[in-house]
Amino acid sequence: MSATVHYRGLTWDHPRGYNALAAAAAALDPVQDGLTLSWDRHSLEGFEQHPIADLCRRYDLIVLDHPHVGEAVAGEGLLPLEDLFDAGEIAAWGRDVIGPCLRSYHYAGWHWALPLDAATQVMAVRPDLMDGPVPETWAQVLDLAARRPVALSLAGPHAVLSFQSICTALGEPPAQADPELFVGRRTGMEALDLMARLAATSPLAVANLNPIGILGAMAAGTEVALCPLIYGYVNYTRARPGQAPLRFANAPRQEPGGRPGSTLGGTGIGISRNARVTPALLDHLRWLMAPGTQAGFIPDHDGQPSLRGAWADPGVNGRWGDFYCATADTLENAFVRPRHPGAIAFQTAASAVIRMALSDRRPHADIIDDLQSLYTASRRPGMER
Repeated sequence: MSATVHYRGLTWDHPRGYNALAAAAAALDPVQDGLTLSWDRHSLEGFEQHPIADLCRRYDLIVLDHPHVGEAVAGEGLLPLEDLFDAGEIAAWGRDVIGPCLRSYHYAGWHWALPLDAATQVMAVRPDLMDGPVPETWAQVLDLAARRPVALSLAGPHAVLSFQSICTALGEPPAQADPELFVGRRTGMEALDLMARLAATSPLAVANLNPIGILGAMAAGTEVALCPLIYGYVNYTRARPGQAPLRFANAPRQEPGGRPGSTLGGTGIGISRNARVTPALLDHLRWLMAPGTQAGFIPDHDGQPSLRGAWADPGVNGRWGDFYCATADTLENAFVRPRHPGAIAFQTAASAVIRMALSDRRPHADIIDDLQSLYTASRRPGMER
C-alpha cells in the first residue's frame, strides 16, 4: 500500500461551510483510506479580500465561490476537473446537481471545482411577524413593506448581487445577452427604483450586516419580518435558545409564474496545482458528491447539499423545515455571475456605488453609467466564459 498523504484544505468559517467537511475528514482512516485531511477556516470576507492564487499556493483544496474562478485560472492556481475525473463522471454531476451549480465553475473551456454546496438568494421570513401570506412578487413585497419591517441585504458585495437578482426577475440577467453590457438602462433604472423604495424603510439595525448577521438578527429579534433577497442558510430553520426558526421561500418574481430573480451563490471544492493528487483523494471527493452522502451525511452535519435529489428528498426536507423544496425553483433558475479575473473587484466597487445611490439624490441613469464604466474596466480580453 502506498504511503499516506496529508492534505490541507481551506473553507469558510460557518457551520454550513465547515462541519461536514471536518467530520468527513475526521472519519478518514489513514491506513485504509490512504490519506489524512485537515481544514482551516477563513471568514467569507477573507475570501473576498485575499488573492485566490495565493490561497491555491498554500493549500491543496480550496472551497471557493464561482466568481473567483477567473482569478484562480489566470493565476494558474487550480487543476481542471477534466484532468482528474473522466468525462462521464463530470457529465453525471452536471445532470444531477441542482440548477447551474456545476456550470458556474465552467470557464475558459474547463470545469474548475466540484459544486459541493448549493445556495442562492431566496426570501427569508419570520413567520410570527407576518400579517398575511408570504409575497410572491416584487409588488407584494413593496405592499408588505408599508406594514411590516422589510430589510434589504446590501453590505459587502450584496448590494450589487441584489441588484442583479432584481434585473433577472425583470427579464434581463446582467451581462448575459451581451457580455460587454452589464445591464440595459431601462432595466437597471427600474431595479434601482425598486431598491430605493425598499431601502427608505429598511431597518437601520441590519444595514451593515452580512447575510449571516441579518439572519441571526431576524431569528433573535423583531426588527425584521422579511428579507426578500438573502443567501439561504438552512441552519436557521431550527429554533435555538433565544432564537425563533425562520422560513424560506422562493425569491420574488416580477409577476406570478415568472422567473424568480436570484444570483447564484454556493461553493465548490477546487484542487490546487500544488496538490499531490492521489486516487485516494479523488475517491474522497467522489464520496462527498455521492447521493447517499449528499442526502445524509452532509445535511446531518449542517451542510447544504448540491444534488437535486437531496433537495427533493422528503426526509431531508422534513428535518429542515422544507427549506429545500420551498426554494428549489429559485436555485434551478439562478443567475450565474460574471467570472472574469476582475469580477470580484467589480462586485466590491459596484456595491459601493449602489449603496451611495440609495442614500443620495443622484439620478439613477447616472448610476447605470457608473456601473457600466466599472464593469468595462474590470474585464480582461479573451477570458470571459
